[in-house]
Amino acid sequence: MGDRKVIVFDTTLRDGEQTPGVNFDKDSKYRIAKQLVSLGVDVIEAGFPAASNGNFEAVKHIAENIDDVVVAGLSRCVKSDIDKTYEALKNAKKSRIHLFIATSDIHLKYKLKISRDEALKMAVDSVKYASGKFDEIQFSAEDASRTDWDFLVKIFNEVVDAGAKIINIPDTVGYAVPKEFEKLVEYVKKHIHDKDNVTISVHCHNDLGMAVVNSLSALENGADQVEVTVCGIGERAGNASLEEVIMAINTRKDYFNLLHSINTREIFSTCKLVSELSGIDLQPNKAIVGSNAFRHTAGIHQHGVINNKATYEIMRPEDIGITTDHISMGKLSGRNAFELKLKNMGYELSRDEMNLAFKKFKDVADNKKIVNDNEIKAIVDDVISNSKSIKEGELWG
Repeated sequence: MGDRKVIVFDTTLRDGEQTPGVNFDKDSKYRIAKQLVSLGVDVIEAGFPAASNGNFEAVKHIAENIDDVVVAGLSRCVKSDIDKTYEALKNAKKSRIHLFIATSDIHLKYKLKISRDEALKMAVDSVKYASGKFDEIQFSAEDASRTDWDFLVKIFNEVVDAGAKIINIPDTVGYAVPKEFEKLVEYVKKHIHDKDNVTISVHCHNDLGMAVVNSLSALENGADQVEVTVCGIGERAGNASLEEVIMAINTRKDYFNLLHSINTREIFSTCKLVSELSGIDLQPNKAIVGSNAFRHTAGIHQHGVINNKATYEIMRPEDIGITTDHISMGKLSGRNAFELKLKNMGYELSRDEMNLAFKKFKDVADNKKIVNDNEIKAIVDDVISNSKSIKEGELWG
């Protein structure tokens, strides 16, 4: 059996925009959408057309101007939402409506205030109403990870029979743990109707810090599509991070045996764009794309990386579009790293000059977190200047 292809569904422009304090305007959404095409995602969830006029116009603009990707719009199981989504997506090269309704008892009782049977009817009626209006219909059971499994399968089967060919299992509040979530995926896959023609998707939140591992567990156990956001932005603690899911698959291809269409060299530029337009800085220790992700501070680490990067780097930074010096010069840096740094800066020092420069560097580093290139240059230039003065004095003395 060959490697399976994973469908990458990016919801940065919909769920990512639900990050507190984030508001993408029409132009920003379009810029991100174009970059997502360059990145190679399969589906762009452009927004929630019925949520506001601004959302509607942004989704419509993307649908009319973005090719080579499926454009999706979120919709409640309400006719007016479906109509609005149709108007936004009708000129898309390939359109998908993403219908959703809550299915857990706690959501049905306290949020929607309806019974399971009423939710089931709304879901089925909505799928039937949407049929013929879109190229694809996706149905999500909101809060699936806290839904009774038998009821979940029942509603999935009825919407599949009504015309939905993509079913999504969301861990809406990040409640699931990996073993439990993979068993849920397996259970749904085992009991779903028309399983050879139905795509199973997962959408995981990060409330307990397990969005990525839950997504990977689901993919490992039969899910076909993963819903992600760039930099993991989204409601509360965010969503599964696109770059973390993809680079886990790439780095451990020996384990996952999965394929995808992502051009990883566009990852860093995509994250930088989303960070800029969302106003959310990348935390330095963010996996894959944080400023410290490929930096090495401890002398023993630096020595290993200088000899062979694979000693401490399991990924190549250039594979995600990063091309910078990743030796971080500080008080823990060793002589090997310091000498390499000076060589890369174009300096050729005698042994005595190197000894003195390294001592002065250590003295400065003891009082600073990081010693930058300008400070290193000042140290070395001072050493060279003093060395030259001493030699001239000896010559004329």
